Amino acid sequence: MNPSEITQLIKAGFGDAIVKVESDDNTHYGALVVAEEFAGKRLLARHQMIYKCLGPLVGNEIHALSITALTPDEWREKTGGA
Repeated sequence: MNPSEITQLIKAGFGDAIVKVESDDNTHYGALVVAEEFAGKRLLARHQMIYKCLGPLVGNEIHALSITALTPDEWREKTGGA
């Protein structure tokens, strides 16, 4: 599965999210998701929201997924306002 397919699946589950997915081997992925929906949610809940978008692909086509899940405010803070 290529990263752009995963990106589209995650974007479909969120309103106006920034989603970037990368992979060197198309089985192990890194995902950055910046979404307002994460506000007030703990890290585990954020990850569960992303996994819900991907359904049974996780553990199958998506062997491993490293997630960075941030609110827009957290993203601005992390990137220095960019």
